[in-house]
Amino acid sequence: MEKKLNRREVLGGTVGAVGLAGGVKLLGAPVPSADRSVPGAHEAGVMSTAGEVDLTQFDPSQFLEHFDYGKVSELPSGQTLREWDIVAVDQEIEIAPGVYFPAWTYNGQVPGPTLRSTEGDRLRIRFANGGSHAHTIHFHGFHPANMDGVLEVVMPGEEFVYEFEAEPFGLHLYHCHSVPLKRHIHKGLYGAFIVDPREPRSEIREMVMVMNGFDTNFDGDNEVYAVNTVAFHFQRHPIQVKVQERVRIYLVNLLEFDLVNSLHVHGHFFDVFRTGTRLERDEFTDTIMMCQGERHILEMQFRHPGKFMFHAHQSEFAELGWMGFFEVGE
Repeated sequence: MEKKLNRREVLGGTVGAVGLAGGVKLLGAPVPSADRSVPGAHEAGVMSTAGEVDLTQFDPSQFLEHFDYGKVSELPSGQTLREWDIVAVDQEIEIAPGVYFPAWTYNGQVPGPTLRSTEGDRLRIRFANGGSHAHTIHFHGFHPANMDGVLEVVMPGEEFVYEFEAEPFGLHLYHCHSVPLKRHIHKGLYGAFIVDPREPRSEIREMVMVMNGFDTNFDGDNEVYAVNTVAFHFQRHPIQVKVQERVRIYLVNLLEFDLVNSLHVHGHFFDVFRTGTRLERDEFTDTIMMCQGERHILEMQFRHPGKFMFHAHQSEFAELGWMGFFEVGE
């Protein structure tokens, strides 16, 4: 019988990098690689994995800057209507090279698509449950009680239409609210939900980072941590930015089983707009700590060229996948 590893064993190096690089489906997690041929593995002080995930299935770099504005039309009243079709699907996803997880997904991906609208829009989301368990979609923000995604349970093969006004402006999230709640969130049924203010924020480069993790042996303890699902992805594929380029990050924490998560950016500070519901900054820092469901908009400007690490400031999370780089060019 294949051994199911806990994260302490993985961090200690119980599984070798060669096994992961071979594409074998393991119920384990990424580990430090001693293979000097692996991109990034040779860098001092940097942990990585051997091999590469299949990015044709899900590419965290593409997800980073993709926003789904829905199908847009105008109602007779002149109000903007945005419509989306979301389907819950059971799907195996690759969270590290050769490490697969039996996820429950919205539209076949974890996180689900980043839904974006403007305050005052009418939103219509047609939800179909193509999975094997009862699911819902619970949106953070204002909406009628019968659109809350708690009591309106959608059984496999059934559908439900959520319809409400987009308010308040800010950074929100959506997730399944079926019980047991921790299982439905941990398995991957969540995504970011952005409501822009009527007067738009300044035009700068924008990115979505959803902090998450995966309990690969189902013992209630995560073995893999990431931002946008794939461990160490942004270490192997650094985010390319320019000196003096301003960047806006929509940061959402949807980590299950751990009380808090965090983001620390090396060599730079950022403005914090807590929940994005105010246009004035709340804080200026280089580290932000968040519980599950918290989300903040961060804005920063890169002053110096080079590679600058970003990661969870829980060291264990970083060593198990939640780490990457901004590569700042002239």
